[in-house]
Amino acid sequence: MRILIVEDEPTLGKQLKSTLEQNGYAIDLSTDGEDGHFLGSTEEYDAVILDLGLPEIDGLTVLGMWRKEGRKFPVLVLTARDSWSDKVAGLDAGADDYLAKPFQTEELIARLRALIRRASGNTSSELTAGPVRLDTRSGRVTLAGEPVKLTAQEYKLLSYLMHHKGKVVSRTELIEHIYDQDFDRDSNTIEVFVTRIRKKLGADVITTIRGLGYSLDDPDEQPRAN
Repeated sequence: MRILIVEDEPTLGKQLKSTLEQNGYAIDLSTDGEDGHFLGSTEEYDAVILDLGLPEIDGLTVLGMWRKEGRKFPVLVLTARDSWSDKVAGLDAGADDYLAKPFQTEELIARLRALIRRASGNTSSELTAGPVRLDTRSGRVTLAGEPVKLTAQEYKLLSYLMHHKGKVVSRTELIEHIYDQDFDRDSNTIEVFVTRIRKKLGADVITTIRGLGYSLDDPDEQPRAN
């Protein structure tokens, strides 16, 4: 899952980036509203963490611009303001959730997981596909109850497909959502990761849809276009 953080406090921004990367997310970090708006308008994200008190363009304006442009990714607003009127303004501008500073990192991660789950139509923190289970809280993957060890990139790819179970996901979409902006994106690595996941979880866990991409399904379910 790929996340955009727009936060002008350098220490907090770097801390959030590091923590979320350790939790299996691909992270882009912006420190002002103008650059943040540009990234959110031109790149593909599964969620955005947006500070309101930004230089260049304030967070509420950035959020309103994204929504007018039709950008539908979930947005978690961060702010030092804690009045009810600021919360209402953020939610009315199109925010999906609100967290006042200071906050516990664990709470932010839990809220972020929930936003991503809801955006992809999932209600549980445990995602399943046949005998495969992925716990988004712990990052644990099991096959028929037995733990399976995946690399960070294998986990990101599997997690994205599990969040979009039953849909056909193109190679381009996978590249956009499992790598951050600075990563050397080579589409051939997707095929390598898919092959490795199949070896660990079973040859039939991920279906290749020729000319379209990949699908992860429950047995007897037909994939649908994303």
